[in-house]
Amino acid sequence: MKLIREEINEAQYIVEADDNGKKSHKIKGIFMQANIKNRNGRVYPQEVLEKEVNRYNKEFVQRKRAFGELGHPDGPTVNLERVSHIITKLEGDSKGNYIGEAKITDTPYGKIVKSLIDEGAQLGVSSRGMGSLENKGGTNYV
Repeated sequence: MKLIREEINEAQYIVEADDNGKKSHKIKGIFMQANIKNRNGRVYPQEVLEKEVNRYNKEFVQRKRAFGELGHPDGPTVNLERVSHIITKLEGDSKGNYIGEAKITDTPYGKIVKSLIDEGAQLGVSSRGMGSLENKGGTNYV
């Protein structure tokens, strides 16, 4: 098993204010894609992603334990001191995309993300996990 990381740079930012003017920040977009060769030269078969997304939703998203960090951590575990967001939704579409939504937290790293969004910065979504690769004709399949 090795650490596998992917990054997708297209995301939608949602900033809403309540009646008191307090802002809520979210990021939404494609978090993962199945059956296509990505920039890292890997393909995630639909059945692999579907199985793991279902498990992740059950064990993490539904339990409000789907934390994410700012930056690209080196390992598979989340360092709670670096949490910047909580994934609140992750579901597949008919095209093999897995669309996610994450709420940006009021943690120190979340505040950095909020500030970057407010300043117009373009952020991406990076996913990581443990897996094995099988090379088929020069393409790595997870």
